[in-house]
Amino acid sequence: MALPRSAPEAQGISSAAILEFVQAADRQVKEMNSFMLVRHSHVIAEGWWTPYAPETRHMLYSLSKSFTSTAVGLAASEGKLSIDDEVLKFFPEDAPAAPTNNLKAMRVRDLLCMSAGHQTEVRLTETNEFSWTKTFLAHPVPHKPGAHFLYNTPGTYMQSAIVQTVTGQTVLDYLRPRLFDPLGIENPTWGVSPQGISLGGYGLNVRTEDIAKFGQLYLQKGRWHEKQLVPAAWVEAATARQTSNGSNPKSDWEQGYGYQFWRCRHGAYRGDGAFGQFCLVMPEQDAVIAITSGTRDMQAVLNLIWDKLLPAMQSVPLPANEGARKELERAIAKLVLPMPQGAASAALAAKISGKRFVFPTNAQKLEAITYESAAGRSPTLVLRVNGADHRLASGHGAWQNGRMTYGSMTNQPVAVAGAWTADDTYTAKFCFHETPTSVTANLRFSGDRLYFNAEYNVAFGPTKQPELVGRSE
Repeated sequence: MALPRSAPEAQGISSAAILEFVQAADRQVKEMNSFMLVRHSHVIAEGWWTPYAPETRHMLYSLSKSFTSTAVGLAASEGKLSIDDEVLKFFPEDAPAAPTNNLKAMRVRDLLCMSAGHQTEVRLTETNEFSWTKTFLAHPVPHKPGAHFLYNTPGTYMQSAIVQTVTGQTVLDYLRPRLFDPLGIENPTWGVSPQGISLGGYGLNVRTEDIAKFGQLYLQKGRWHEKQLVPAAWVEAATARQTSNGSNPKSDWEQGYGYQFWRCRHGAYRGDGAFGQFCLVMPEQDAVIAITSGTRDMQAVLNLIWDKLLPAMQSVPLPANEGARKELERAIAKLVLPMPQGAASAALAAKISGKRFVFPTNAQKLEAITYESAAGRSPTLVLRVNGADHRLASGHGAWQNGRMTYGSMTNQPVAVAGAWTADDTYTAKFCFHETPTSVTANLRFSGDRLYFNAEYNVAFGPTKQPELVGRSE
């Protein structure tokens, strides 16, 4: 059940303006993954930077929060909870022996508004087998709930846990017949805590068009094909300014916060996730923009929308311009993630082909690398990671698909491209294209040693990894 398609001009935007946006995003945003522009309920432009593809589900990070909030709203509309319920009501067995007054006062509403009363986020990790709800409730609550904004992912997990408590289903299963199936969102996946509760604040994976459908549902006040999937009153409240979070007029992170939705400049609102996952809803322009990316500067992505697309949205259809439309389509069809630039081969390749370089124990869990070259074929990199070998063809000027484990990426689809960037250095880029993450690795060969330097495009910690030195066997 795809959204209808239309020429941009028929919906009041010139193809030339969209092309300008695409070209600027390609130049200025280090790694765009995909975008989809919807105007007047029609998709008027869509693109994926190869190896990203329309059918691929993408990691949403905190954009998941807006879906969890929707589950809370639906559960409330079914009478299973009230957002004015105290949080402790749902977890009597996990409550501290002597809960503070602030903890007693914490309501579901406070979780939704990121105003639970915490000064710091409680640390919940998927390797922590202790009850996450109990850990959350044990965390100090120094502020009166409702009075202090703190972006708080564990608070969204608590919303997920509350929905599961009152419905007997994970948020994923609860939303399936109420949201995902009606919208035609097929096979969404959502990670769970050690207690089997959907992560809530992150962990949802859907396609770019699924993000756009979710935004369109909210733009239509919760209505979809003549059915009211989400109460209009919930949509209004969830996307309104419920909490103040700053006063910088140039920041889209200081325009107020709703129920797991950010308010934006220009009358817009959005759900978003780390490294540039966006569901941007523009009610005044009757538009939705879905974006996935791997960028360290999320504000820059929104600035491009305000600078390039917003002024181009006209209130009436424009004359057809088939030439401009074709030019836009050709440009979009050629979008590709940047690859290492250099030679396809080097004199050194034949000398080191087949040699296995072994590394000391390291945090990257990289045990060995073998570079294999063959005339007329892409080189193969054999990486032994955490006890398993991964054979990966590395394309030159083209992405080659495979699967591998690296760092926190476990048995993930990956596309690889590489080139000899110096006489002694092969540079390979590994794009984990169900996520925003790519890793660029320089392999410098010197005698019986291999110097391995890797850097992530985005990460929650340091992007540059410590150098590893391997020796040939």
